[in-house]
Amino acid sequence: MEGVVYRSTGSWYTVKSGDTFYPCRMKGKLRLEGIKSTNPVAVGDRVHFDLNKKDEALNGVITEIFPRQNYIVRKSVNLSKQTHIIAANIDQVFLMITHNNPPTSPVFIDRFLITAEAYQIPAVLLFNKWDAYTETEKEAVLEVKAIYEAIGYESYIISALKQQETQTVKEKMKGKVSMFAGHSGVGKSTLANAIAPGLNLKTAAISTSHQQGQHTTTFAEMFDLDEAISIIDTPGIKGFGVVDMQAEEIGNYFPEIFARKGACKFNNCSHLNEPQCAIIDAVDREEIALSRYQSYCQLLEEDTTYRS
Repeated sequence: MEGVVYRSTGSWYTVKSGDTFYPCRMKGKLRLEGIKSTNPVAVGDRVHFDLNKKDEALNGVITEIFPRQNYIVRKSVNLSKQTHIIAANIDQVFLMITHNNPPTSPVFIDRFLITAEAYQIPAVLLFNKWDAYTETEKEAVLEVKAIYEAIGYESYIISALKQQETQTVKEKMKGKVSMFAGHSGVGKSTLANAIAPGLNLKTAAISTSHQQGQHTTTFAEMFDLDEAISIIDTPGIKGFGVVDMQAEEIGNYFPEIFARKGACKFNNCSHLNEPQCAIIDAVDREEIALSRYQSYCQLLEEDTTYRS
């Protein structure tokens, strides 16, 4: 039988085939076929599974993972070199960003976006909790939003709690598989509940001592809604380490750097300290945001997972 993985808990997977959901395990040898991630099977994967008809619960065994259209992958948050596939076969990703409670750093945003660029997944930025900000905080949010809109990223100011612009988000989701991503506490589950109240996903308050979100979603799961909408709700991501990118290709995933690199004097310009570098000149002229350039430089210089 063939189906799509709707839930991944580490040892068990829920696979949907037709209108029926089947609990499945993974065939052991799949772990030995060159898959180096902590989760060889991810939500959104198209798989083949064999049904154990002797089992009254109709459990299945996943025997094959079909080629992926794309996926979002990151390094594990520990110091190992293992990777973690967050979700696969995604039409678009909504990255939820908050100014505080908890704060989302520009470096985290940039790391997520270049991974989406690398796998050609359209990304939309949702600046959440607008209702909770002071006027000064709102100005800071608008400044960050302007940086990414100037690059070409679609961005929205929303309040998932007050359902501000949530209908706009829902319209963009029609007929697509969409993933919600971001730190714990940014409002992913709250937004999902606003779009589809019947989901009743668990939410929790922010820790007042550390200004960090608490993990209410502990594993990725996909939900089908009306109007051919599919949501992949994911656990909060604390840090985002990029995977399998060579230094010379990192700049290709920053659209504003890629668009200008042909004007550099040297074809192999690293955009760090070479003369007549179009990228450095653009930063000096404030045509490229300093925060974006700093993210680019940090990615070139490090070889360990970033932790926000």
